[in-house]
Order: sequence, then C-alpha cells, then structure tokens
Amino acid sequence: MEEPSIEELVDAGLGHEEARSFHWKLNQSLRASGESPSSIWRSLSKNVLAPSHPFRLHQLLYHSCYKNWDSARLGPPPVWIPSLAQAKSTNLGRTMDTYGRDLFGCSFFDPITNFAEFQRFSVENPDVYWRIVLQELEIPFVEQPSRILDMERNEIDGEPCPGGQWLCEATLNAAECCFQESRCRKAFNTAILWRDEGNDTGLNSLTLSELRSQSCRVANSLERLGFSSGDAVAINMPMTPVSVVVYLGIVLCGCVVVSIADSFSSSEIETRLNISKAKAIFTQDVIVRGGKDLALYTRVVDANAPRAFVIPGKAGALTVELRSNDMSWDEFLAVSTGLARPQEYKGVAQSGEAFSNILFSSGTTGDPKAIPWTHLTPIKAAADGWAHQDIRSRDVVSWPTNLGWMMGPWLVYATLVNGATIALYNGSPLGRGFAKFVQDAKVTMLGVVPSIVRHWKTTKCLDDIDLSHIRCFSSTGEASTVDDYLWLMSKASYKPVIEYCGGTEIGGGFVTGSLLQPQALASFSTPAMGCDVFILDEAGIPLPSEMPGIGECALDSSMLGASRILLNANHFNIYFKGMPKHNGKTLRRHGDEFERTPGGFYKAHGRVDDTMNLGGIKVSSVEIERICNAADQRVLETAAIGVSPTGGGPEKLCVIAVLKAEVTDKTDISSELKLRFNAAIQRKLNPLFKVDSVEIAGSLPRTASNKVMRRTLRSQSTKRTSLL
Repeated sequence: MEEPSIEELVDAGLGHEEARSFHWKLNQSLRASGESPSSIWRSLSKNVLAPSHPFRLHQLLYHSCYKNWDSARLGPPPVWIPSLAQAKSTNLGRTMDTYGRDLFGCSFFDPITNFAEFQRFSVENPDVYWRIVLQELEIPFVEQPSRILDMERNEIDGEPCPGGQWLCEATLNAAECCFQESRCRKAFNTAILWRDEGNDTGLNSLTLSELRSQSCRVANSLERLGFSSGDAVAINMPMTPVSVVVYLGIVLCGCVVVSIADSFSSSEIETRLNISKAKAIFTQDVIVRGGKDLALYTRVVDANAPRAFVIPGKAGALTVELRSNDMSWDEFLAVSTGLARPQEYKGVAQSGEAFSNILFSSGTTGDPKAIPWTHLTPIKAAADGWAHQDIRSRDVVSWPTNLGWMMGPWLVYATLVNGATIALYNGSPLGRGFAKFVQDAKVTMLGVVPSIVRHWKTTKCLDDIDLSHIRCFSSTGEASTVDDYLWLMSKASYKPVIEYCGGTEIGGGFVTGSLLQPQALASFSTPAMGCDVFILDEAGIPLPSEMPGIGECALDSSMLGASRILLNANHFNIYFKGMPKHNGKTLRRHGDEFERTPGGFYKAHGRVDDTMNLGGIKVSSVEIERICNAADQRVLETAAIGVSPTGGGPEKLCVIAVLKAEVTDKTDISSELKLRFNAAIQRKLNPLFKVDSVEIAGSLPRTASNKVMRRTLRSQSTKRTSLL
C-alpha cells in the first residue's frame, strides 16, 4: 500500500495536528501488518480507523489499500475477514465443530476451512443437514416428519411440482414455534422492544409470556366469532407490537394471514382481499407519521373490505366512526372475556403443507401473484436467520419492514424462533429518531435496504450514534453500492454486512453472505445453506459450479419452505416450464441476472428484463447505475433503461437522474451529466457504450417493496420519443 501523505490526510478531512498524529499511527500499523492488501486493510479497519473519522478518510485508506487489487483475477476485495474465534462462536461454526469430524472425518479442520464443503453437504445431504437444523431450532412438532424429503411426491392436484415434498406427515403450528419454551426461548425473555416516533427516551417491552398471552386472546376471540382453521384473515397496518400479536394469533388458531402493506391504495387492498377471499381484516384508524394522521381505515372501507377489527393508531379512542359490523380492538378482545382462561390457547396442529400466510408479489403488471406460505416456510426463515444472520438467544434484531412484505413475517420467525428480541420502531426509519432507537435498544443485528442507507448517508443522521452493540448488518431488497456500504460499516467499526437475496416464493434467501467467510462490498459470498445456485449461459445451460460468468440465475428445485402452488396463477408455468434440467432435476426459474466472480463471490444485476442490449452487448441496468451514481456528487440516484427508437434499430441508453436536495442550479445539468456518465461508463465498463440522453426527475417510481419500476420509466420514455 502506498502510504498517504499528511497533505492527503488533511484533504480527507483531518486537521493538521490530527493528520500528523494519524500519519504516525498509520505508519506504525502498516509496519505491523502483513504485506497483502487484505491483511493491511484488516489492520487499518480494526486498529486505526474510527467511526468519528471523516468518511473521506475511510474512502482514502480503503481505495489506497486496494489500488492495485486485481479484481479480474481475484474477484472483489474483502472488506471484512473473520477470525477463527469469531467463526467458531457463530451458530453455524459451533455446529460444524460439533458434527464436523463425524461428517467429514479427518478432512475437517475448522469452520472457516470447511465452510464451502459444509454448504455443499447441506444441498447433497438434506436428510442429515435438516435434522441437525431442526434439532438446533428445537421445532415443536406435534407429529414428527416420517421423511425429511420425498422426491417421489412431485405433483399437486395433478400438476407437476418438481423438488419433492418436505417433512412428510409432519404436523405443527408455526406460531407455537415462536412461543414454546426451549433451550433458547424462556417465558421471561423480552420478545419485543419498541418505541413510538416522537418519543426519543424510554423503551417499551413485551416478554415472551406476555406476547403469547395476548396472541392467545386474539385466537380465542377469532374462534368465538366463528372463524375456523383455513379461513383467510387480512392484516393491513404498520408493523407494531399489536400487529405481531395479531399475526401470531391468527396463525395460532389455524387461520391464514393475508399480508397487505399499509402503503397500498384502496384498489390494491381490494385486489388482494378478493384474490385471497379474506373473511376479515385487522387495521388501524390512522397511521401517525411526523405528527400527522394518515388515513388507513377509510382506505380499507373504500376497498369494500369484509368485517374489520380496528386498532387505534395512537393512544385513546378511535378517531373514526366504524361500519355497523366492524369492531374496535377493545370490543374484539372482549369477545373472549367470558372464557375461563382467555389468555390460554393451544395452537391448532396443521399439516406442514397447510397455509399459514398469503403474501403477494409486487404486482407491477397485472394482478399480483398470491404466494402461500405453509407452516414449513417459517422454518426456512428461522434457519436462514440462524445460519447466515447468526441470530442467537438474547440478540436484538431490527429490520424496517412491514407484514405486507416477506421480510415482516421473516423478521417475526427468524427472531423469535431463535430466542431473540424483535426491535420495532413505530415511525419512519429515515430520521435520527430511528437511529437513536437502534442505539438505545442495543440492536445487535440491523437489517437495512440500500435506499435507506443512502438516505442516512446523505442526511448524516447516524453522526454521533453509538452502534457498538451491532454484531452484523444484513441487506436486502435491491442492489447496494460500494461507497454507501463502506460508509455504513465505517459507522459501526467495520462490522460486516451480510447481503441477502431471495424471494417471497422462497421464504428466505438463496444467495447470501456468511460470517464464516470474507465479505466483499455489494457482493454475496455463498449460496444459502440448503440451496444450490446456477448461472445459465445464453443457451440456457448451467455453467460449471466454479466457473465465473454472468447470466440468468436458476435454482435447485428442492428448497425447504419454497412455494409449491400459487392461488391465482399456474405455479409450474411460472417457475419451471421451459427450464433446463441438472442431474435429472428441473431447475427453478428465479428471474434475476447474476454474476459469479473470480474468488467465488456473486453479484446481482437486477431482473432479467432489466437488462439491455447496447451495440450487441448485454448489460444490466444495475451495473450502469452503480457507475452513474458515483460519477457526480450532485446525483442522488439513477435509473438506466434501454429505449428502442421509434423507427427501429439498436437500443439507446437513457439515464434518469435524481439530484440531491441541495442542488438548486440545474442549468445545463443534463448535458453535463451526460458527459460525466459517458466518461465514467466508457472508462469503467465498456468504451463502446454511450449514454444517448439524460433526464432529470424528482424521484424514481418504485413498487411498494421499493424496487425501481424500470418498465414504467421505459414506457414513459418510449412515449416521449414517439412524440418527437
């Protein structure tokens, strides 16, 4: 590494005296560290850099350290490397130490050395791997499974369903998995910590015993009102302690949760209610954000919703008048008051294949896909949290999300089944209030999405926030960027970010990071445990497992908890029709374009339909956006789309740019950005690529799950082009 000069340290934000002192400390650290860039960076990030240092200094040292790194040969440079002690302390590391010798004999050395082999083992030996995991999670089956996986059971209602059936003949209740006391779950443990927006002091809490009691009251009231096993009951409200109580109560009594995000319009709510045939809905009168009351119940009414049970959005009485058949929260709970023990309820035992939850795809075109989670899907969520986010007993887990999206139920199961505490902030996660909550709740695993991190970085709301309790971050939802996540790690003394990519239809992740492997920024380090990932070439043939390459991502069809049916579409046609086979098994379509890099990392390049053909070369929107986002400091974010000219011919590259709020002078900015974007793209990606136009927008259209709607942008741009 070429040591930065004192002048460069000053340019990076240090004062002259501080720069001299820092230069001496840096010099000492460089002498003591090894010669490899990764060992130097490990020493600098651990012993020299601090959260209080200017981010420009962190950038300077990181990029100086890896200035000559050969990514084409080695893959992305590691930003975090586990020590053997750290690896052995994880759930997975401890388990590997326990079973490693029995499984691998004398070839087992330690959890780091043998991690890739163990991941492969989890795919090839599902019976052994999942018996270990079920034992570790202490899943309380009513009837134990007769088999872990039966590959002969590959049909549902006469339709082919590759992948087999999991945990055959097992019966259980997914909510009971959260409640039953075990080695890691005790009744007195804190199950939920929360704070309401606007109150930056004090924390509220529910013990596991209290959470169970309140969920049992929900189950009893539903049963007394005539609801029975299999009935669909919707939830349309923010993710609060009450919504978690309601969610688990619905599952406990054998009913099926219908997840509807609280951001949806009346028409979107109505569509989901109709598809699911929901018989009732839990909602709030209002959502309180920034001191303002945002109507929710009226949207539910306008959606022609069935009977509603309405919770106050703030302390006191409801602020709306209810329909004649609707009930207030107090009235609903009072239904079970006449029972001898209204706070006790034995969960209804269900087949593993029985539905527990109906979730929906984003629905950017046509009706959203209705995706059922069974009572097995929560095991996948909990197992991922155990293996990859390393959620342990007494951890505190926070992830800004909603029960309308898969990460809401995922958070419930991944946290509670592993004996940890859910930390909920009833308010916007974008401001300092949320940051202070993370600090005060002593969150140990903080889940994020890149757009939130980008906002934190822009607004500096994490300045002076103590993130020392965090053991790791995890990120999902969209592709991240190197500088944004370097900044995030710098605020927590370089705790790792576990990138996590999956889908609602999977119940968790298929490619992720691991605390037993080095982690690189904006990259995944491994397929998830129990999952196999394939990169298809242009002929649709899987590339060899170790070969770098880019193409459509396909999955092994045998994944515990993954969907086997859709309520309003043909499951086989969507996920399997036309897919190649591997070792006799039909692969499962996912729809993302992925890259496997040298060094074994993976990078996401967006949906397959978010790729474009520029001069005969396929390139993903995400790849271009990463470069454009960093090309000019005035740019907040961008979206890259390929637009076909009206008269035909090659696609033209159009970049839609959103500027930072402080940018007021926009004179000739489109022309300036076009020059900068072209220079950066041609330098960093391909000299043949050319930006045809740059459009300035106030914001990018997104789905309710925060994915950029590039199809919408493409359609809008095509219409504008046709008018010229």
